[in-house]
Amino acid sequence: MSGGTVSGGTGFRAAVEARDVAAMRACLADDVVFRSPVAHKPYLGKAITGAILANVIEVFQDFRYVRELSDDAGHALVFEATVDGLQLTGCDFLVLDADGLITDFMVMVRPLKAAQALAEQMGARFDRIVQMASHDAT
Repeated sequence: MSGGTVSGGTGFRAAVEARDVAAMRACLADDVVFRSPVAHKPYLGKAITGAILANVIEVFQDFRYVRELSDDAGHALVFEATVDGLQLTGCDFLVLDADGLITDFMVMVRPLKAAQALAEQMGARFDRIVQMASHDAT
C-alpha cells in the first residue's frame, strides 16, 4: 500500500471527520465496491458510494472515530455515533489499491436496533441517493 491515504489522521478519516464529502469521494477508486450494513447487495462505483456517504453523514449524529487498525490488507476504522437517539458502534473496513484509493468499503454496525434505525433513515433517503449518484455519474 502506498501513501498512507487513511492512516495518521489523513485521507479518508480526516475527510469524514471534517464532513468533507468532496474529499471523501477523492479517496474512492472509480470501481469501489460499497458493502452496506443494511443492504444485501453491494453498491458498485464511486458515484453511488459518494452519494451514500454524503447522506449517512447527515443521518449520524455525534459521529467520531474511536480506533484505527491497519495491516497490509487495509484499514479498520471503528466509530461511534447516534441514530434516532440510539447509540451505534460500527467499523469501516477499507481495502486500498496501489494508489491508496479505496477499492472495497464494508461497513458493519451494532446493535440491531440501531442498525434498524439506520436502515430506516437511509431507506427514506434512497431516492435522493440514487438521484445524487445519477447526477455525479454524468
